[in-house]
Amino acid sequence: MTPNPRTIAILGGAGKEGSGLALRWGYAGHRVLIGSRSAERAEAAASELNAELATGPISGMTNGAAAAAADLVVLTVPYAAQQETAMEVATELAGKILVDVTAPLKPPRVSVVQLPEGGSAAVALQERLGDMVTVVAAFQNISAHHLRDLDHVMDCDVLVSADDADDADQVIALVNDAGMKGWHSGPLANSAAAEALTSVLIALNRRYKVPGSGIRITGIE
Repeated sequence: MTPNPRTIAILGGAGKEGSGLALRWGYAGHRVLIGSRSAERAEAAASELNAELATGPISGMTNGAAAAAADLVVLTVPYAAQQETAMEVATELAGKILVDVTAPLKPPRVSVVQLPEGGSAAVALQERLGDMVTVVAAFQNISAHHLRDLDHVMDCDVLVSADDADDADQVIALVNDAGMKGWHSGPLANSAAAEALTSVLIALNRRYKVPGSGIRITGIE
């Protein structure tokens, strides 16, 4: 159990990656708020996750209510809904860290790198939200396939891009609580590398017929 429990809102938390992170953070002892445009859908997802946990620290509510009640917010919606979802709760995000998990995938060619103009979806979101919200990019290079299996060891490191080292450290602590190893990979602009890696990993999964390839950082003690 984490010695420093937090209240974490996961917008889009009913999806595969959001629900997997919710389960792992709930298991670690954090209070988790599943956010959705539909309170009913969020509540149903929370109930399903709580059934897998003995403690049941997961609640479901609308995105706005979850963002308002949390001290840190995670955005796990598809790229097409990234900016719209964040802007809908911009007031509730003020003064908080927003962890952007978005990878700029454009179906059907999701295994081909298609970065947005300017190079990074996370940077574009930070520019849109302004200085009142701190965007940190993370988790783009992990597969959701094994997240819901608490017995599965996530054989993958996570690149955390943030302009402030203290903000990066907060997110790295959550990465570690979810059973992975986090690394501060430089400023938010470097998130373009992690965003591009998502398509590379999808291509590897397809070529080698595996469900969840990942990356490891080597050479650092």
